[in-house]
Amino acid sequence: MTIQRRHLARLGAGLLAAPALIRSASAQELTLRLHHFLPPVANVHRHFLMPWAQKVAAESNNRLRIQIFPSMQLGGAPPQLFDQARDGVVDIVWTLPGNTPGRFPRIEVFELPFIAHPQAAPNAKACWEFFESHLRQEFSDVHTIVAWAHDGGVIHANRPVTKLEDLRGLKLRFPTRQAGEALRALGAAPIGLPIPQVPEALSQRVIDGAVVPWEVVPSIRLQELVTNHTEILGNPTFYSATFVLAMNKAKYEAMPADLRTVLDANSGMVAAEMAAKPWDEQGPVVRATVERRRQNTIVQLSAEEKQRWVEATKPVIDSWVAASAERGFDGAALLADARRLIAKHST
Repeated sequence: MTIQRRHLARLGAGLLAAPALIRSASAQELTLRLHHFLPPVANVHRHFLMPWAQKVAAESNNRLRIQIFPSMQLGGAPPQLFDQARDGVVDIVWTLPGNTPGRFPRIEVFELPFIAHPQAAPNAKACWEFFESHLRQEFSDVHTIVAWAHDGGVIHANRPVTKLEDLRGLKLRFPTRQAGEALRALGAAPIGLPIPQVPEALSQRVIDGAVVPWEVVPSIRLQELVTNHTEILGNPTFYSATFVLAMNKAKYEAMPADLRTVLDANSGMVAAEMAAKPWDEQGPVVRATVERRRQNTIVQLSAEEKQRWVEATKPVIDSWVAASAERGFDGAALLADARRLIAKHST
């Protein structure tokens, strides 16, 4: 009887403890480290990454926290960010596929000249829908939380650019391989640099300017380093760049199921729509600030001049389509689908 009572007592204690263990397991907390290349004053950091992380925390009752490390604080250089996520050096990265030219050829379709929409929201939503249909294999080394593309880029230079001939020999920093090819087709001298290196390169006259959207201008003080800004208005726009928020696959798969559900609910199209806001909402604010500076001049290409640029850069698109066959995919079909999706999300 004594042995039986002891056994029952132990069994009862175990049963009483079981709910506590279950509660403990279900209440597991997790902190993920997110690494990126821009300073904390950058609009994407303040108006996308931080609100997104706060939303994830709130919806998980503060059990899933995302700690953001800007300015490459965890080490390495911007072109290494994707591999940092792949290899588990960090948990999540925000990066440009264009930082590693040619590595992700299919997503380049959104970076071809005069393909993208001048606003970020249609590009971001189209890019994510395109990703789900065509890019899973290209980014299979990571778990992609979201991929998107920004609004139309602007030429910022130390001399005026109002026509094709003004670009001749102008040393311009480009963000992606296809933007570089477009600038070369227009007669410029493209130079590839990660965005954090632009201020020093301008100060040392390694470059004469940079091609970036308005949104990023204040984070690198570009409005203080050059005084001429050329917009290419209308749809389609001159260029866009793509981004990914990528997570280490093993880390994602090891997450508690309920926390993974929270992250999934804040991924994909939800995240794409949030990601577009810094460009569409903060870009005009930046532009207005630059316009108020007496020493800065903003010009816009005429419709006739823009058409000259469109014609001059068509070989860049043709070359990318032709090269796609050698890379094992149908570039013409991807191009048609990208255009369809951008049009779909532009309405």
